[in-house]
This record gives sequence, C-alpha cells and structure tokens, in this order.
Amino acid sequence: MKTFSNIISIVDDFVWGPFMLALLVGTGIFLTIRTRALCWRNLPYALKSVLSKEARQKKGDGDVSPFSALTTALAATIGTGNIVGVATAMVAGGPGALFWMWISALFGMVTKFSEVTLAVKYRERNEKGDWCGGPMYYIKNGLGPRWKWL
Repeated sequence: MKTFSNIISIVDDFVWGPFMLALLVGTGIFLTIRTRALCWRNLPYALKSVLSKEARQKKGDGDVSPFSALTTALAATIGTGNIVGVATAMVAGGPGALFWMWISALFGMVTKFSEVTLAVKYRERNEKGDWCGGPMYYIKNGLGPRWKWL
C-alpha cells in the first residue's frame, strides 16, 4: 500500500504542479498568438449573437436556440466544483490566487475555442444522420490514420 501511495504522490505532484500549469497556460498563449486572439476580438459579436432577443427563440423542430446551447454548456462546464474551488483558492492563496485564475481563464478560453473549432471542422454524420464530433473525430479526421491510436 505504501508503494501505491508513493506512486499516487508522484502523479499528484506532476498533475497539480507548476509544470502542468505552465503547459496549460503556455498552450493558451501559443494558441492566442496563432489565432491572433480571434476569440477575444470576436467576443462582442459572440455575446450579441447569443444574448440577443432573436437568439433566445427556437428556430424549428429539434433545434436548440443559441442561448439554450450557451446556458447548457456553461452549466456543464462551471458546475459546483468550480464555485467551491474559487472560494477555496481565495482562502488558501488570497487575492493573488484569484488574479492568476483570471489569467489562466483568459488563455483557457482560447484553448476551448480552438477545441470547439476543431470539433466542428472535423465532425461527421453518423448512420442516423446526426452530427458527431469531438476529440476522437478531429484526431481521426484531422491528424490521419497514423494517430488513430490516440
């Protein structure tokens, strides 16, 4: 059991350590530069598209309004854990923790934007005619058969 505990401790230090934080924020910085801050530049348009009166109305059968899609995605993304996590970070790290959470969130937004863009670009229809997409599809369709093992 002690060996297992040591392995968990090593993995824990890597996952929650400064290397992983630098990797995640570094990826966000790289994607911000590569996309020339596209998601930040288009944020006013996106908010207008999602929060306008027309966006709140359903278009047809089976369609989800942009506002409904946004609120569902936010509910799934934010969750109770993130609310409690912010409070815990404030108690443990003070206001500086909140500042760094904002910085990492800005670059995390670019990472999420890039993931969604890839998912939409490389999606495909299944046998029922529904759209399917996500990491497994952009790895298969975007990177090619050599990377299918991922």
